[in-house]
Amino acid sequence: MSERPICLADFEQHAKKLLPKSVYDYYRSGADDQQTLAENVAAFSRLKLYPRMLRNVSVLDLSTSILGQEISMPICVAATAMQCMAHADGETATVRACRSMGTGMMLSSWATSSIEEVSQAAPKAICWLQLYIYKDREVTRSLVQRAEKSGYKGIFLTVDTPFLGKRLDDVRNKFQLPPHLRMKNFETNDLAFSSEKGYGENSGLSVYVAEAIDPSINWEDVKWLRGLTSLPVVAKGILRADDAREAVKHGVDGILVSNHGARQLDGVPATIEVLPEIVEAVGGKVEVFLDGGIRKGTDVLKALALGAKAVFIGRPAIWGLVYQGEDGVKQVLQIMKEEFQLAMALCGCQSVKAIDRTLVRRDQWAASKI
Repeated sequence: MSERPICLADFEQHAKKLLPKSVYDYYRSGADDQQTLAENVAAFSRLKLYPRMLRNVSVLDLSTSILGQEISMPICVAATAMQCMAHADGETATVRACRSMGTGMMLSSWATSSIEEVSQAAPKAICWLQLYIYKDREVTRSLVQRAEKSGYKGIFLTVDTPFLGKRLDDVRNKFQLPPHLRMKNFETNDLAFSSEKGYGENSGLSVYVAEAIDPSINWEDVKWLRGLTSLPVVAKGILRADDAREAVKHGVDGILVSNHGARQLDGVPATIEVLPEIVEAVGGKVEVFLDGGIRKGTDVLKALALGAKAVFIGRPAIWGLVYQGEDGVKQVLQIMKEEFQLAMALCGCQSVKAIDRTLVRRDQWAASKI
């Protein structure tokens, strides 16, 4: 990129030019017609800010906490698989960037750096493990135990992937990992999604999920996971109030309102649209987080105003990784921090505790209500 990126969209433009098409398509694309992919972003623009004036915003406090861990700002990095396709340092670069910015990173089980490599790359970083439940429960148990031993601060259980959503670009590209990479948390070629195993004419990842991930999981498996670890457990992928209440009943410590980056079921609502009803459903019993479509500091403020404790960004961190590795991810986080800080100041909020529902209203021309 000839000019310094000044917003998150600049990083994606660079990544599109640099990455192989199949890799860029894998990171960028959503399921089927990608309606929800567009909605995740568009829904934020339908929310309007109603700022307070004359509130002395000369000093601002962006800090908050997640699951008992203090962070410098309510902006964290979401689990994104196979980051070594974006940059040779992959997840280890991302975790170092998060540590230097004072925020947390969620590591994908499908990372191209292992649980241990990530914790060793940034020993004081706040890390959480994203988890799938495998047909072989011992595989899942081992991942949890390794995360606990390596100092991870929580488990984010993905609940929306009994099968992989149909991502048309990945089918067209017959997507699989480049030959020099593998999912580092697994020893066997089958579980490591290695290119040594053939996946036919489909998306290789779709075949992998059908073979390895347990589609029979239910609420009792949340209890089973709770029994494996003393770490906080967050249900990742909740979109309904009744599911949120059920998750609380089964002992989760948090809920991540997520539609998997619009990569699972196309046609579901944007996450920001359903956030308020989920916050209301849990009634403050657990922390609620949000991912999906966050591209500006004002998006962060809107999510917090509607009840999220913090937000997670996925694709923007990947585009930063492509741009300049660790420093690129830091630049993405710094831009987001500065934009959020400015949004707070212009809305009259001295701290994140001052961000409340009165700051946000739906566009008067929109048909539905918050």
